[in-house]
Formats: sequence, structure tokens, C-alpha cells
Amino acid sequence: MVVKKYEITNLLFVQYPKCSTCRKAKKWLDEHDINYESRHIIEENPQADELKKWWETSDLPIKRFFNTSGKKYRELKLKDKLPDMSDDEQFDLLATDGMLVKRPIVVGDDFVLVGFKVKEWEEKLL
Repeated sequence: MVVKKYEITNLLFVQYPKCSTCRKAKKWLDEHDINYESRHIIEENPQADELKKWWETSDLPIKRFFNTSGKKYRELKLKDKLPDMSDDEQFDLLATDGMLVKRPIVVGDDFVLVGFKVKEWEEKLL
């Protein structure tokens, strides 16, 4: 039995089911009996205002919300373009295609985790 430090409510798990990292993260959540609402990032891509709110909560650089290893990121040559884009332009771009967004994302009431790093997840979720 896993004993949690505190009960997390309203946990959102944003993922792409075909992504191996997302599958590992989902398995980890399930193994730790953590309740969450699952959201398919392609079928229900985060909107710009939602991404901005998550970014503000996360204290991460905006670039961490981009799937920098993704095909779409490379095709659009975003490595060279992002530095010249405003924050709002970056959020608008992310909102156009779920494949541009780093995943998985876990959104809690007062935190956001981007990517699956077990240590970070343990600190926030257990």
C-alpha cells in the first residue's frame, strides 16, 4: 500500500497513448494508485490560455513545453525561430498541434510536471 503525503484532487494527465514515455508514466500513476483524468493530447490539444496558465504554475521556461525531439519541431525549424517569438506567439503555436507539446504533462491544483522524471513525480505525487 502506498501512503501519500497528501491527497491530490483534480489531477490531469495529458498524454499521447502511442508515446512510450507516456505509457510508462501512466503505468507509474496506476501502480501508485493515483487518480487522474486522462486527456489525449491530439484529440484535445491544450489551448493557448491553458498552456500559459500551466507555464505560469510550473516556473519552467516556455521551451520546456515544446517537444524538441519531435518531427514537427524539426520540420518547422523551431530551434531557430523560438528565440524571436513572443511568449504569446509560442503559446499560440503550441495550441495548433498536440505533437508540438512535450508530454506527458501532469497538472495538479498548484503544480505542473512536464515530461516523465520519476524523482520529480515522486516528490510531487507521493
